[in-house]
Amino acid sequence: MSEPRVLDGVLRELAPQVLGALVRRYGQFDAAEDAVQEALLAAAVQWPREGVPANPRSWLISVATRRLVDEFRSDSARRRRETADVLADAGGDAPDRDDTLALLFLCAHPSLSPPSQLALTLRAAGGLTTGEIAAAFLVPEPTMAQRISRAKQAIRKSGADFPAPAPGAERVERLKVVRQVLYLIFNEGYTASGGPELQRAELTGEAIRLTRLLRDLVPGDHETAGLLALMLLTDARRAARTTPGGELVPLDRQDRSLWSKDRITEGVALVSATLGRGPIGPYQVQAAIAALHDEAESDARTDWAQILALYEVLETISPGPVVTLNRAVAVARTRGPLAGLALIGELAGDERMAGNHRLAAVRAHLLEQAGFAEQAREAYLAAAKLTTSGPEQRYLTARASLQE
Repeated sequence: MSEPRVLDGVLRELAPQVLGALVRRYGQFDAAEDAVQEALLAAAVQWPREGVPANPRSWLISVATRRLVDEFRSDSARRRRETADVLADAGGDAPDRDDTLALLFLCAHPSLSPPSQLALTLRAAGGLTTGEIAAAFLVPEPTMAQRISRAKQAIRKSGADFPAPAPGAERVERLKVVRQVLYLIFNEGYTASGGPELQRAELTGEAIRLTRLLRDLVPGDHETAGLLALMLLTDARRAARTTPGGELVPLDRQDRSLWSKDRITEGVALVSATLGRGPIGPYQVQAAIAALHDEAESDARTDWAQILALYEVLETISPGPVVTLNRAVAVARTRGPLAGLALIGELAGDERMAGNHRLAAVRAHLLEQAGFAEQAREAYLAAAKLTTSGPEQRYLTARASLQE
């Protein structure tokens, strides 16, 4: 991996930790986020030239805190003393703690609407751009920008406390948001919504790291264990998803010897230890589906009937157009492509899928399987125009050319 990519990964991992430290100590979410962004910019300029400092986290906290001191220089003497104390701690005496999970719980504050909770957390703790978040939620980017802005204002007005809530109903609700945020961060890393590369290992790695920390915080929560299992079982295929040149390789054509046996073993063990031991949730079901894929010797030996049954369960407990789209693939593998196409037809009028390339891509694949070459070609080209991912665009265009 090139040095700029390594540096980008380090900064992305440290950003929520630094923001968490400043918000915990200072309490001004908006001001702290601005200061952290300036510190990250300074690091991106200075570190390649001068070298990465011995303690990059403390360096970022120190620089960001100085920005806060400058901004609030005209405040009261009390405020100046508080920021001076923070600056002293940032110099290296502060305990080396990771505040990222606490930041996640803060952004999941009940004063915010559920969409705003998710959007703010993905921006602050996940480091995703507004465009990436908008793509994850299937909404226009300006809409998402307004949602994030309103969420920041609400956090500031609410005077929300930084510590994670004590066990109880409120923590249960916040925990749902935190899990969903980690899931979306992982998904953006596993299949990037745009750019020249299919995957962003720094995002999937950070999502897995934080989910491990979350499981340590709530060891008896089966859905958190299910989420970790889902991530591990999905990430296990990462090395086989692209060619050495970075081109996309679909699941049915992947070299399964490249899949991570350690990740699969750990993921399957988590699924076995949690599924059926308590209330079933969507992450546990998705993890069970991923386990069936990973344990199959080949695509032909995959238990698609069981996968379809699990998708039917998933659609019952967590309905949505993406679940329906995935179920359509399983229907096609068990009942034929025409049955899958009939199910996809039900999504044609769903506004949430308007402009989503995956719907057109799956439709194209099933049309190809059904022998409708010209229609498949048109659908592949339509999907290629909709995606902003370079590898996906090249793959879809290549499939279209094969239909001529």
